[in-house]
Amino acid sequence: MQDFKTAGEKLVAARVRMLFKQPFFGNIACRLELVEVEPGGWCPTAAVDGRRFYYNPEFVMKLDMDETVFLVGHEVGHCIYEHFIRKGDRDGKIWNMAGDYKINAMLVREGIGRLITTVKPLYDRKYATDDWFTENVYEDLIQQGAAPQQTLDIHIEISDGKEDGKGGKGDSDGKGIPTISPAEAKAISDEMKNAIIQAAHAVGAGNVPGDIRRMIGELTAPQMDWRQMIRVSLESNLVSDFTFMRPNRKSQFSDYILPGMKRDQQINIAIGLDVSGSIGIEDSRDFLSEVQGIMDQFESYRIEVWCFDTRVTGHDVFTSDDGRSITEFQMTGGGGTDFMCNWNFMIENEIEPDQFIMFTDGEPFGKWGIEEYCDTMFLIKNNYTKPVAPFGQSVYFTSKAKKRA
Repeated sequence: MQDFKTAGEKLVAARVRMLFKQPFFGNIACRLELVEVEPGGWCPTAAVDGRRFYYNPEFVMKLDMDETVFLVGHEVGHCIYEHFIRKGDRDGKIWNMAGDYKINAMLVREGIGRLITTVKPLYDRKYATDDWFTENVYEDLIQQGAAPQQTLDIHIEISDGKEDGKGGKGDSDGKGIPTISPAEAKAISDEMKNAIIQAAHAVGAGNVPGDIRRMIGELTAPQMDWRQMIRVSLESNLVSDFTFMRPNRKSQFSDYILPGMKRDQQINIAIGLDVSGSIGIEDSRDFLSEVQGIMDQFESYRIEVWCFDTRVTGHDVFTSDDGRSITEFQMTGGGGTDFMCNWNFMIENEIEPDQFIMFTDGEPFGKWGIEEYCDTMFLIKNNYTKPVAPFGQSVYFTSKAKKRA
């Protein structure tokens, strides 16, 4: 049995074990920042807010490794199921119990660690099927007249707007239970949705529990706002590191010298526009306008955009320094559909984007592309079917509603 000098080391080891044995949960766990809290303070066990994993070192050191894996899985479960977002106006204590019942039953079913006995967990095997979700577990507890019980961990909540969401809840010295602001909750929710989809694609559907696969299906369904998905995906590539050694050219239009972003830390996106299928010029312009609106927020970016059918045409480059709008891009081409021509073009021209976004009808005449080459998102518009790419993210395009006369 391995001895750990610190609780932090133990939690890291648990995450590594999850990456090998439960890669979907390990992938999500590794996104969370480990934050140690002072023993005897607000957190007797652990807590999570979607970005930070708070832990009491004394509690963690009492657990064996299997129980530590269970604890990490429990906190990841709160992130995946977004319990802090879904509570609504329900009774907070019963809702928190329902969340723990749902997560613990799922972890036991999936064999993620071993049920913790250091504290009494809320567990009932009847909640282990995919037919149970937190809302109907809550209703079941209400119908039973369940009395409030202590949950495994502390459940962080959204502030009511009177707090800053950063310090302690009702505690000026910051030693109380943290809260998150409504704006931060929305941002965390967007980040987590993207992380869940990426993790599921990375590990394969067979390594994702059925109820979570159902959630992913809902996230990528046509009614999901593709603009939100594009925004979250692009923002995940942003690294804010500026330098005055290379001033931004936008400075020439103002009385101030603006810092530029280091070349190796700018956003680097490639976009391929399918001109062979059911995608019209108006749809493509709508998509490019949305991308431009998003990129206007960033200090530094490079966008390479082209059209394709069986070959790439109209390649152009837009950067934050040149003052051009990507809505100026000229559409060219029209013919068959060969997705591989995009990857062949990138390889031949040494284009290595942080992310490649393909706007397409999702009906190639062969391979979808090269999975290992770069992070890929397929923005799919298809009026007849809902193709799912074998790798990357599949997001479904819906046109903006027409204004009535």
